[in-house]
Amino acid sequence: MSAGLFTPELLERCISCGFCLPACPTYRLTGSEPSSPRGRINLMRAVEEGRLSVDDPGFVEESSFCLGCRACEPVCPAGVQYGELLEEWRGHVWRGRNRPLRLRALFWAADRRWRVRALGLLRRHARARTQHGPQLLLGCFERTLFPGVSRAAAELAGAAVTPAQGCCGALHAHNGEPARGRELAERLGEELRGEILTTSGGCAAHLAGVIGRDRVFELSQWLAGVPGPPADPPAERPRVALQDSCHLRNGLGVWREPRELIAQVAHYVELPGAAVCCGAAGTYATLRPRDSAAVLEPKLDEIAAAEVDYVVTVNPGCLRQLRTGLRRRGLDARAVHLAELLAGKA
Repeated sequence: MSAGLFTPELLERCISCGFCLPACPTYRLTGSEPSSPRGRINLMRAVEEGRLSVDDPGFVEESSFCLGCRACEPVCPAGVQYGELLEEWRGHVWRGRNRPLRLRALFWAADRRWRVRALGLLRRHARARTQHGPQLLLGCFERTLFPGVSRAAAELAGAAVTPAQGCCGALHAHNGEPARGRELAERLGEELRGEILTTSGGCAAHLAGVIGRDRVFELSQWLAGVPGPPADPPAERPRVALQDSCHLRNGLGVWREPRELIAQVAHYVELPGAAVCCGAAGTYATLRPRDSAAVLEPKLDEIAAAEVDYVVTVNPGCLRQLRTGLRRRGLDARAVHLAELLAGKA
């Protein structure tokens, strides 16, 4: 008898071919089969078929150890939608008292529009504008941690800004409350009419999945599709690398656009692991800081070897992760958001 935890069609797609193993950061880190997408799906099947308890420590641990980067999806020949399986998994494991305390605090802050707005009241994020352009998504925590990003994005895109906007629901969807995540995305889609512009890859992927890709654009997508006057390249072009947003690249297939934009104003340097998760992974750096730091270490080695001036991100979590790591290592490279680099505010 089926346990009813997972959608059968999603589980059945996996053919256990193993193409996902080398793409998975936690498998690279441990070499352990249960810490790979294939291994985790086998755990899900065991629970679904009653061969393993839903309270099994290994089953619970792997739901948390997984980064949720979805790097396994683009390389999967069977089209397994692993991100959806992970959302269902955490929806059953992270309930009630099993929900981490730090996650409960984040949910509380982002669950009501007035709380989200209050997060940014003391910081100079982008304010209401009169331009007729896309509606700029300020982000729940980005507006507080990195207010300059929204100011730069609004300037670059001529975006309209509505401060009284709520959470897009990505936080909830990726951390055990998929239904609430969808509800918040639908509500935001009603609050912000027309096209929505975001400076967060994770928010872009979630919101586009709910209200449609025809309405949601990550900043590099928007700027690449709206040609502007040619930029005057600086006399000395800095060496700039990029850290991909996992959900933007693996969920929406957006990766060329930020590279092309960077190459217009700088000497672009491709890091060998640019497409590999930096360990931020939404709430992962908060919930599992040691594992997050371990995932980041090889990337810091690459940045040091590349001798770049800047590492550009297209996601606030990645920006925070890289700034923390670069400062800890004492490296000269600076982590900046794409909006800040393009607006000349890096």
